Amino acid sequence: MDTLWDKIEKLSAVCRAAGSHLPDEELKALQVGKVAEEAGEAMHALHGLKGLTTCGHDHTWAEVQNDLVGAVIAAFLAMHYIDPTGARATFDEILHRRTRRGREAAGAV
Repeated sequence: MDTLWDKIEKLSAVCRAAGSHLPDEELKALQVGKVAEEAGEAMHALHGLKGLTTCGHDHTWAEVQNDLVGAVIAAFLAMHYIDPTGARATFDEILHRRTRRGREAAGAV
């Protein structure tokens, strides 16, 4: 069974093939921008959920979650574009560092 990173690597290969006509640095930059786009869609859905849009479409928490997952996938792809061989290790190291307070709080309970 594929792990999350296995799926990201496969998706990255498909996306890189689609963008093969672009320079590598441009692909990286566009993928980082995709993270922002997907996050913006999640925010738009949240506004719609709260009745703050004029598009006339009611949004749901499921739509917010769908767009958040899109942002996460885009972020994983951006990390893989930046460093295909080291993205997993980099993610693990950053996750460990950024969750230190949570681990400390859990240990104090």
